[in-house]
Amino acid sequence: MKYVCKVCGWIYDEEKGCEETGIAPGTKWSDIDEFFCPTCGMGKEEFEQI
Repeated sequence: MKYVCKVCGWIYDEEKGCEETGIAPGTKWSDIDEFFCPTCGMGKEEFEQI
């Protein structure tokens, strides 16, 4: 699954994780308690599934 930041368009891909924030590849979005977009700093609530 992939999730896009509604503010800046950055995409979190569960397969890739997020190296910038230390989230390992394969980490499901639902398993992340707190997340801030590495591009614009918005919180997880500003993301939607694509």
